[in-house]
Amino acid sequence: MHVTSLPVTTDRLVLRLFTPDDVDDMYAYQGLESVARYLYRPPRTREGCEEAVARNAAATRWEEDGDALTLAMCRRTEPGVIGEVVLKCASAYARQAEIGWILSPGHEGRGYATEAARALAAMAYDQLGVHRLFARIDVENTGSTRLCERLGMRREAHLIENDLDGTRWGSEYIYASLPHELKR
Repeated sequence: MHVTSLPVTTDRLVLRLFTPDDVDDMYAYQGLESVARYLYRPPRTREGCEEAVARNAAATRWEEDGDALTLAMCRRTEPGVIGEVVLKCASAYARQAEIGWILSPGHEGRGYATEAARALAAMAYDQLGVHRLFARIDVENTGSTRLCERLGMRREAHLIENDLDGTRWGSEYIYASLPHELKR
């Protein structure tokens, strides 16, 4: 199946595929150490952002484990990308997907990530037939844990020192929800 209902619009946002013109906007937040510390990888270089944009620009396939839909988060009334949301097919057979988000620090605290994640979760359940949606959150990322709770996701697990990020062991929470639990 290919995702055909793009872009997704909300009251304040447009969620759309990335274009080559978005590289500098992506690099402005993906290149920051403060953003990358919760992404299980180092900050992206500008070249890494170019590769990510090229990979994500046409990725609308949703059929197999590992397929991912990454959408640029843009304000409806202003130009530029302020972040992104991603939906990754974790198990096509069991209809389970992982949801994630990245927001430029200059746009935090305004509800943009919650609005975007809520719209993407609704799309996952209503259009893609997802049965269970989950998020992996670094325990120190309190903003994302609160976002999961605002969406109606429940904390299912606390994994202790399960990820090595360079020299630091990190722990994470697993949040999840079923379609009827999503706060729309």
